[in-house]
Amino acid sequence: MSWRKLSSRSLGASAVLSLAIVVPAVTVLVRTLIGLDWSLGATVAAGAGAAVLIVAGVLAYDGARLRSTRWRLTTERLELRSGIAVRQHRSIPRDRVRSVDLTADPVRRVFGLTVVKVGTGEHPGEGTELTLDPLPRWEAEELRRTLLRTGDVPLADDGAVAELRWAWIRYAPLSVWSFAGGALVLGALYKLLDAFGVNLFTTGTATGAWDWVTGQPWLAVPLLVAANVVIGVAGALLLFAESWGRYRLEREPGRLRLRRGLLTSRSLTLEERRLRGVEISEPLLLRLGGGARVKAVATGLRKAAENETEDVAALTPPLPRALAEQIAERVMGLGRPGAGASRAEPGQAATSTAVGPWRAGLVAHPAAARRRRLVRAVVTVVVLAALAGVPPLLWTWQAGWIWPAVVLIIGLPTGLWLAADAYRGLGHALGPHHLITRKGSAARRTVALDRSGIVGWTVEQSFFQRRAGLLTLSATTAAGDGHYDVVDVGTGEGLDLAARAVPGLLEPFLAGKSSEPRISPGLPMPLYWTS
Repeated sequence: MSWRKLSSRSLGASAVLSLAIVVPAVTVLVRTLIGLDWSLGATVAAGAGAAVLIVAGVLAYDGARLRSTRWRLTTERLELRSGIAVRQHRSIPRDRVRSVDLTADPVRRVFGLTVVKVGTGEHPGEGTELTLDPLPRWEAEELRRTLLRTGDVPLADDGAVAELRWAWIRYAPLSVWSFAGGALVLGALYKLLDAFGVNLFTTGTATGAWDWVTGQPWLAVPLLVAANVVIGVAGALLLFAESWGRYRLEREPGRLRLRRGLLTSRSLTLEERRLRGVEISEPLLLRLGGGARVKAVATGLRKAAENETEDVAALTPPLPRALAEQIAERVMGLGRPGAGASRAEPGQAATSTAVGPWRAGLVAHPAAARRRRLVRAVVTVVVLAALAGVPPLLWTWQAGWIWPAVVLIIGLPTGLWLAADAYRGLGHALGPHHLITRKGSAARRTVALDRSGIVGWTVEQSFFQRRAGLLTLSATTAAGDGHYDVVDVGTGEGLDLAARAVPGLLEPFLAGKSSEPRISPGLPMPLYWTS
């Protein structure tokens, strides 16, 4: 195939996007000229000239970039030539393509453009990702289907696994960011005003605010906390609407496709054969509200770049836990015979008679695991209380004993509750095809890992774990985080679990044939086994 150009409509999009530079630059220039007593006409002319120069500079750069960039798709690889001053020729073999992500912000959507990122699943920035910025929307879709070999053969059903229900937005504020929203908005507002040369937060303003807070603390503190929460909740709702608007998770032949985004559209395609399991994520506040999120455990999934805050593995927004379980069970079955034959509508029970691993119950861990968490909680609170008592001793504060007492009164019940909750969250199970493990309290994670994707085991025992008869068993895999842990499981139970999950991998390292497996004497800890 011959070399092809990027879309020339990028010039129009660049001109509009350049306004984000023009507005603050011209504002600062105008304020400066007014301070120098320039006439109104001269100030307007200078501002208009600066705006024209900035837009022209952006267009000149984008035009040079478009002229110097070419791409082509051959039978073996995708190639990209780019660079204005320094020329680059990069390519990715087609058999190494793992993901094709399509993204279009509001401006590019108006111009019918899409940014295409083709990746191999490795960390971006290491020559493993090609970006075509931009292509026409139809051409981007055609390239995605070609690279991922996605045909137009219809499925038995409409292919939908999940679609957005706006009632799910009630879970958006159940995040710690809702309580820090006011501070975040204040910081963003300060940076925005500073870019325009406006400084509202002077020393006098700060002094007046502090005097008001210290003069009327019983009124000021509740008002500030309430305002912070209101702003945080409003921001969480808006962020949910923008990120997950028009959400749809659907099946294509051999693939799973996620589409979302109210203003900036995003599209992620994942091959079913690369799925190695699913994860149900339940941060504390979301779990207390009855919600959860579903994430993919897959090989070849594009890693998030350093400036990205979104979770590229997320398959759903926050939604009811029961529905999250249904979606996770269906995703777990993709690629297996009969997968997707029955579809549960959102809010309805699954039509399959099989009991999913989330409802079947997990094996509880020994009481020693609970004791470890309770001891850690007590020790942590006592240490914090001791640290809280140091400043009153150094500066001879009056009634300084109050601070350690407050830490003990508040921290001890909270720590013990979190410790007990963390123990209740421990569990594991072994299904016909998956290893299920659960852990965590503040951020509870339940992972169903395909047993065929486990390539090794890591067994770790600290000094205190050995005394308690516990160990941490880590299943090594090429997908997701790279390893998933069964934490503080009994020694015999953990080794037996590993032996049954991947038969033949661990047995050579076990001593004896008793009902209580144990590690052969003389082997160091931690131990690593790989297939």
